[in-house]
Amino acid sequence: MAETNQHPTRRSFLGNSAQLGAGAAVLGTLAMPGTVHAGGTNVLRVGLVGCGGRGTGAALDALSADGQAELVAVADTFQDKADETLKQLRDVKQVADRVKVTPENIFIGFDAYKNVVDSCDVVLLATPPHFRPEHFAYVIDQEKHCFIEKPVAVDTPGLKSVMETSRKAKEKNLAVVSGLCWRYDHKVREVMRQILEQESIGEIVAIESSYNTSNLWHRGNNPEWSPMEYQVRNWLYHTWLSGDHIMEQAIHSLDKTAWLLGDQSPVQAMSLAGRQQRIDPLYGNVFDHFAVFYEYPTGQRVYFTCRQQDGCSMRTDERVLGTNGQAEVLRGDLFNRKGDRKWRYKGEQPSMYLVEHQEMFDSIRKGKPINNGEYMCNSTGIALLGRMAGYTGQTVTWEQMMNSTERLGPKDYAWGDVPTEVVAIPGKTTLV
Repeated sequence: MAETNQHPTRRSFLGNSAQLGAGAAVLGTLAMPGTVHAGGTNVLRVGLVGCGGRGTGAALDALSADGQAELVAVADTFQDKADETLKQLRDVKQVADRVKVTPENIFIGFDAYKNVVDSCDVVLLATPPHFRPEHFAYVIDQEKHCFIEKPVAVDTPGLKSVMETSRKAKEKNLAVVSGLCWRYDHKVREVMRQILEQESIGEIVAIESSYNTSNLWHRGNNPEWSPMEYQVRNWLYHTWLSGDHIMEQAIHSLDKTAWLLGDQSPVQAMSLAGRQQRIDPLYGNVFDHFAVFYEYPTGQRVYFTCRQQDGCSMRTDERVLGTNGQAEVLRGDLFNRKGDRKWRYKGEQPSMYLVEHQEMFDSIRKGKPINNGEYMCNSTGIALLGRMAGYTGQTVTWEQMMNSTERLGPKDYAWGDVPTEVVAIPGKTTLV
């Protein structure tokens, strides 16, 4: 069972553009008669909130997924980010004619999301995670469909807000599609079917999960930036904005473990975590590694590691240990007890990023909107539990996590100073 390579990054606009060969083939196929939208037509007006690499990719996927979707408004805290997103999208000939954002519909600022939501039918939420609960609540209050990136919150008050908003979305029959994209990957879906429905490796005993990769980008510093602007532009490295990398990135792996275990919530978690390479202040207050041991009510265990460190071995996959064999989820392999491969996925492998948008638009047009609210909240909670256990060095229960009153981030959003950040010290940092 060889080690896997890390999965393709979602942050690269070019990576998304490369999928347009497949995307172009489906343009128009989902624009079926059904729900009538803007101006009595079948056009679905799309709005983007958050114009980073992920937001740009999400907009491209949305336009590629539905031939009658039009991008009509964008919002970001920075003008340069909005301008760059629109430039990149207009350079993609397959979708350029449906990028219909006028200068009047480019909105800038912390409250700019409201203008976008008010202008469209489907909203793509791709800002730093801290802002997601507030943005999502407004989207659903305005009765708009939503694609919402992961994680859905960075603290328990935010998570509870999203849980309530997801419930409202279901009552209003609104689509809520999560950026936990492996749920839409054809290979992973089939591996899950083999494990969960066909019981091809018997009963699951334990799961070894890892998201061990290298460091990501840093935007540097500009003496003209205020402390707030510096942090927002480098949001990965500030826990109040990203939730730390166990939430912002490694949640993909934790989501797959949750899926394997029926989307139940763990009882408790214990963690060894810290920062070894990220000792420079430019890395804010996030850690660079976590090892978390999750215990589930069924007695099953998840042994999870994630790190963002340069020069180290990389591995991203779930090795599922069963009573009759093992599976490696992202590799698409099943093994018998002796370790001999007995099955490998050989089916189609379209872009999961495109598939999630295809299925979202299809569900909207058919009047049967997808709602991923329950599992996206549960998986966010699992990642948050792991971070709390890592930061405190304590065994933290699910109940303790859900009862936390700690709200991360400033009370007001303005370009100026921000509260002093504290780097957690396991054994000294307490649970709030």
